[in-house]
Amino acid sequence: MKPGEPFYVDLNGARQVLADMGVELNERQMKRAADKDAHGQRRLPFFVDPIDGRLKIEKGSLVRIYRQLQIEAENSVKN
Repeated sequence: MKPGEPFYVDLNGARQVLADMGVELNERQMKRAADKDAHGQRRLPFFVDPIDGRLKIEKGSLVRIYRQLQIEAENSVKN
């Protein structure tokens, strides 16, 4: 894989990426984040792979989302 190229992971791969970052989720929690809600929205930008039919997410997007949330939390702290 070349730097900057997208790298897609499935639910288990996403769980591992998050675990490597210190975010431990069980299978059910990961599935809930990937499932659509009543409005057809997902908590994370998973999509159905057109070839194998499994849910996938781009690894860099997943990491970027968590980093952005951390930055927002840090910026919201009152000094």
